[in-house]
Amino acid sequence: MKPIEQLLTQIAQQHLDIETLERRWSDSLDFHDVAVWSIKAALEAAYQAGVKQGCRQGPKALGFSPEQRVHHITRSTTARSST
Repeated sequence: MKPIEQLLTQIAQQHLDIETLERRWSDSLDFHDVAVWSIKAALEAAYQAGVKQGCRQGPKALGFSPEQRVHHITRSTTARSST
């Protein structure tokens, strides 16, 4: 299992009470009723894990070259300011 899959499975287990994220071909096993606060906690955990990983890897965390990152940031800022 890839590290990202392990991390997402761990988050699902801890916050959503979901045993596995693998498809099991059964509605009772593949669909879950989950409280919104549990979803929020899982999303926050995933976000924090991404922040932590990004801090460890530095500027290359997103897999873009420095030029691509500058272009993306410039495009995002321009799009927001024009609305």
